[in-house]
Amino acid sequence: MDRTRFRWRICALLFFATTINYLDRQVLGLLKPELAMRFNWTETEYSYMVVVFTACYAIGLILSGKLVDKYGVKLGYGICVLVWSIAACGHSLVRNTLGFSFMRALLGLAESGNFPAAVKAVSEWFPRREQALAVGILTSGTSIGAVAAPALVPWLAASYGWQAAFLVTGLTGFVWLGFWYLMYYAPQKHKAISVEELKYINENRAGDDDKGPSVNWISLLKIRPTWAFVMGKLLTDPIWWFMLFWLPSYFSSRYHLDLKNLGLPLVVVYVATSIGSISGGWLSSRLIARGWDVTRARQITMLGLAFLVVPIAFSPWIDNMWAMVGLLSLAAAAHQGWSANLFTTASDMFPKRLVGSIVGMGGMAGAIGGTVFPLFVGALLDHFKALGNVNAGYNILFAICGSAYVIAWTIMRLIRSSNPRTDLGSMPADSVT
Repeated sequence: MDRTRFRWRICALLFFATTINYLDRQVLGLLKPELAMRFNWTETEYSYMVVVFTACYAIGLILSGKLVDKYGVKLGYGICVLVWSIAACGHSLVRNTLGFSFMRALLGLAESGNFPAAVKAVSEWFPRREQALAVGILTSGTSIGAVAAPALVPWLAASYGWQAAFLVTGLTGFVWLGFWYLMYYAPQKHKAISVEELKYINENRAGDDDKGPSVNWISLLKIRPTWAFVMGKLLTDPIWWFMLFWLPSYFSSRYHLDLKNLGLPLVVVYVATSIGSISGGWLSSRLIARGWDVTRARQITMLGLAFLVVPIAFSPWIDNMWAMVGLLSLAAAAHQGWSANLFTTASDMFPKRLVGSIVGMGGMAGAIGGTVFPLFVGALLDHFKALGNVNAGYNILFAICGSAYVIAWTIMRLIRSSNPRTDLGSMPADSVT
């Protein structure tokens, strides 16, 4: 029997879920100029709503990772998508800051399950040599969601009102759930794949299964690879949060774009991120296929991507809007390529029974950074806005963005063990549960 390729259909499902995940969360940022005028929000008040989302996202990550490891991808992922779709639609029903904050909290809790579940699904469905590419494809959904949002949301808001933008985007999750329920099973239980594909998926999986004991969080925090992943997420995830939530305001303040004209620059930036996500995943996968050590392939790829973000620090000297769009596109694309490889290091270093927990722990660290950083962003921008020069605040923020990835790579390199797989067998007996 010929080897089937059903695993790529699973990858497509994960891609579409991630697209919907980012489509839903992007709506508030795109409507911020209109809603800020309607509800008289200050930058600080808006930053509080961002913080509510990211704080609940952080809490949800640590819980959802453990939940997915314990009960499986199909059930855990399905519940998360159901709840976040309800929350996304719920934004259309609220009329005050408190109501928006509540819906952001619920959305953050539920959306946190996306990456722990998706990366664990990749670890189950793909051989190690293809995992970075698969993660790159699914994480490109963040870019497609971010592209679809500025193309769709302003039109919906202008044509049917801001409530319609939240309602229509939220309903897409319910459509996805139907396909998920029908298509997803663990590969060893799936009737649609051949024996040859299952054998290919399980290549080089010695010692990498779900049959070992679980390991508690405290014990995982005692080993170096956990901290390498956690620090990588802590230092770079906030940069993506900043790009996601503040780029519309940046283009509005510096280049005086209104809601109708914001779409094209943002679409260009987020299309570039799709290219970066897939290319970054492809590059390290290609190096491994050519015989490179897994650790070396990931590290070299991530270092190159880290340096591609550095030019964004030169934004004060870029006056032309499209030149700035190009600079932001390069930085955002490099982030997504970085993220695809960073996620894959979790399945490189840990057996798949622990991948959800590790991704959740790292994601929580990134979300904590994403919670604290917006407070700094809001206060900084309000300070410079009061001085009549809000763009000076953005210049400082872009300098921080430009240096974050090189710093993160250096710290990860110093922390991480030279062994690409974590030897959990060396842990003391009381570390397992």
